[in-house]
Amino acid sequence: MIAGGRRGPHDVRPALVRTPGVKPEDLSHDRARALELTPVSRETAERLERFVALLLDWQRRVNLIAPSTEPALWTRHIADSLQLLSLAPDARVWVDLGSGAGFPGLVIACALAETSGARVYLVESNTKKAAFLREAVRVVAVPAFVRGERAEDFVNAAPEAVDVVTARALAPLRDLLAKAYPLLVKGAVGLFPKGQAVEVELTEAAKCWRVQAVLAPSRTDPKAQIVVVRGLEPKSAAPARRGAAKR
Repeated sequence: MIAGGRRGPHDVRPALVRTPGVKPEDLSHDRARALELTPVSRETAERLERFVALLLDWQRRVNLIAPSTEPALWTRHIADSLQLLSLAPDARVWVDLGSGAGFPGLVIACALAETSGARVYLVESNTKKAAFLREAVRVVAVPAFVRGERAEDFVNAAPEAVDVVTARALAPLRDLLAKAYPLLVKGAVGLFPKGQAVEVELTEAAKCWRVQAVLAPSRTDPKAQIVVVRGLEPKSAAPARRGAAKR
């Protein structure tokens, strides 16, 4: 080191030390608890294990989920996603807006892989996350299609009739309803997991929307609930226009 604390041309900076991440084998207890909360077939469990292994590998390079949630990945993310299936047991075509790391859409695709006619559209505009989703669909071999575009663009040109639209941690409910409106108005059911502020979000949404909705308790978080939307009508034209694609 030269005088004044500045580095000379031959000084070497110490390597950055990165804390080792969680490995799939570290999650056996959390996996068991998650599958007790949301039982699945052996084949589905195996697909989910491949998905989790791939996610943790990519997580070292791309921030797909909050690092603090890695130790509870199975209950916090996998089971939290699987529980939506019981709210729409006959649904075949699902759309997951802002799919991110694949929650809930990719997980639902894992569970529906052996169901005839099942398809899940994973809508994600973030390039890196969309790349991960494409690799996950390939590795896990599930009936899912990644659409690297904005939610607003997809819903206005959905390729087929949709049974269920989901979104997890994408936006406040009022804005989320605007994004999903073109699908909901055509008969899709909305399944939107929300935290303990759900009542506040419903009150705010009611200023713009006439919402036919019920709250289903979460199996994974006693403070959380799932907003099940079966009918939606704007109180004015403005909210519906928010969901329209920009031209």
